[in-house]
Amino acid sequence: MKAVVMHEYGGPEVLRYEEVPDPVPGAGEVRIAVRASGVHFIEGFLRAGGGEGLPPAPELPAIMGSETAGTVDAVGDGVGAEWLGRRVVTRSPSPGGYASLVTSPVSELHELPDSLGYEAAVTLIGTGAITLDFLDQVAPAPEDVLLVLSAAGGIGRLAVPHVRRLGTTVIGAAGGPAKTATARGLGADLAVDYDRPGWSEEVRAHFGTARPVTAVLDGVGGAKAAEAYGLLADGGRLVTIGCASGEWFAPDPEEAAARSVEVIPAIARWAATDADRRLSRTRALEAGANGSLEAAYQSFALGDAAHAHAEMAARRTSGKVVLLP
Repeated sequence: MKAVVMHEYGGPEVLRYEEVPDPVPGAGEVRIAVRASGVHFIEGFLRAGGGEGLPPAPELPAIMGSETAGTVDAVGDGVGAEWLGRRVVTRSPSPGGYASLVTSPVSELHELPDSLGYEAAVTLIGTGAITLDFLDQVAPAPEDVLLVLSAAGGIGRLAVPHVRRLGTTVIGAAGGPAKTATARGLGADLAVDYDRPGWSEEVRAHFGTARPVTAVLDGVGGAKAAEAYGLLADGGRLVTIGCASGEWFAPDPEEAAARSVEVIPAIARWAATDADRRLSRTRALEAGANGSLEAAYQSFALGDAAHAHAEMAARRTSGKVVLLP
């Protein structure tokens, strides 16, 4: 089979498209002929060797990727032949998804309805699931003003239109004119370019008050999150879901307490058990199938995985990055 193999840690160039032996499903497993594989931003950090606060880097040589969709083409011992040919998606506990074939425990499979494509499925089973769970922790209401950082990213592109349907006022903050336009096109009431100096003043001017925001969804961290926090009203919620900047943001605890700001480390609270995670993924896939959650993704050929990682690192991608064998 073809796969993207990493023999050393480093930049995107360490991802090599190679011929490797076909995997054989073990007991309780199936093999999937892959039609789409999901890429996570965190995999860029793992490719580089990991870092503080991140999962351990994979042992080398490694094939990354844990979200795959396709058709079952082989089954291991203890798995019924009725699985053969079924359209499925999996969020496997072990990597190997950057490939044309992958094995997965049958217990991790979700069957796909005809209405859901493979690219949408790998977008929803991971990124879609955590988006809905993070929004549960935000608990947006019609009277809220929600600031979404990285509004054109994988989570942002799902969150902005979903929250707008709830009647919440949404500010979409993204980097550069193209991504700002994307945030606006998603339905954000106000779209701002947070790469421009003074972007927070644009928000204040629009609403006519110093702290107009009642909730922040922060997947960026660093200086941008600190500036967003300055817009948060007393009694607001800061929901931390990631650190795309490479630096987590946390306000001074005493200052936050004095302003009755609730700081919610959503990433640490997400789906604590296997059963919770399966329910979360099922909910996201059902939402995608019925149209209440619209998958947004950007596709690259599997052989262009290094280019996909480079584009993602340079913040030139929009939505979920998906690899197609």
